[in-house]
Amino acid sequence: MKDLSQNVENLRDEMIVFLTEMCRIPAIAPDSGGTGEAERASFILMKLRLMGFTEVEVIEAKDARVPGGHRPNIIVTVPGRNRKLPPVWVVSHMDIVPEGDRGLWKTNPFDPVLRKGKLIGRGVEDNGQALTASIFAAKAILDSGEKQERDIKLAIVADEEVGSRFGIQHLISLGIFGKNDIILVPDAGSPDGSKIEIVEKSHLQMKVVTHGKQAHASRPDKGTNAFWAASKFVARVSDELYREFHLQDKLFDPPFSTFECTKKEPNVPNVNTIPGEDIFHMDCRVLPDIDLDEVMKFIRQIAREVEKETGAKISFEDIRMGKAPQATSVHAEIVKNLQLALKDMRGIEAVPMGIGGGTCAACFREKGLPAAVWETNDELAHEPNEYSKVVNLVNDAKVMARLFQL
Repeated sequence: MKDLSQNVENLRDEMIVFLTEMCRIPAIAPDSGGTGEAERASFILMKLRLMGFTEVEVIEAKDARVPGGHRPNIIVTVPGRNRKLPPVWVVSHMDIVPEGDRGLWKTNPFDPVLRKGKLIGRGVEDNGQALTASIFAAKAILDSGEKQERDIKLAIVADEEVGSRFGIQHLISLGIFGKNDIILVPDAGSPDGSKIEIVEKSHLQMKVVTHGKQAHASRPDKGTNAFWAASKFVARVSDELYREFHLQDKLFDPPFSTFECTKKEPNVPNVNTIPGEDIFHMDCRVLPDIDLDEVMKFIRQIAREVEKETGAKISFEDIRMGKAPQATSVHAEIVKNLQLALKDMRGIEAVPMGIGGGTCAACFREKGLPAAVWETNDELAHEPNEYSKVVNLVNDAKVMARLFQL
């Protein structure tokens, strides 16, 4: 293990260069105004060849919205001594979210800079750190000259940020993964690396549209203020949801369901008009034991009460419900092996937990494939001035390399 750790340590500078160069290449989905992952995939494939990986496959998913008409997914295999054993997978994603408000960034989000041990840029943590760590963990095994027992498999996928339809869901539909495969998804974690995610909350998202009647602001009696009605609904709905669905589960952080009003869309462009329509969005992350239909029923009841009070009408559009799939067992091989690797390489006693965010581990669990989510990070995904600590990048690669040996 000491030799393995040193093999990874020797790759530190290469890892920083790789992550920096990769994150200079935007890989934003067409849903978010980008052109997809093709250019970044070409960079990764070139680097894999130079590193000496010989079993590399590209599996494309058709998507007419991007140049070339396909979204690339890369599969890397490092053969083991016993190819009959189930392989160990690390699944990372190439795609990133847009930078958001550029004015909030202290540096160019697409030209990462290294400052005080932190690489700063869009996508360096989500999911560049894990992608880079997985490749260099596998390279450390290759460089050791000692063949591991089972196959190492890296899946470097597209489309994770907007649903995984052209990425991991496509690969699962092709039957690439087996029911006994050991699957790690390093796409969420904790600052000390001690949390292994085995279950996610259910999610409920929707657009809320309040319909009133537009009028001059000096004659509110001639209209129905959709913004006012929406505000009354907003002021009531979250508080009442939190009170009604107050169940707690210490496996999760936070240990309760969350019900938040989030995105607000513009209504009228001028100050002296009462809006006849108002639109906002809700995002709810709900503990698995709570029925999403009951949550939706409760929301509709609050809407009816506000409608009676204001004369407006409230409708719900683009409702997206996702029931949390069954948790990965705490006794699953991926959980046990990951705990052992963390103990061996970093002296960490890792514990299973649940999260409210969504990862493609849910796609595996929906198909009965146990998967665990883990990495070490400061949870800066999607934030301005996102960064990856170099020490986390290197230490996570050490843990993955040890996982590949088990």
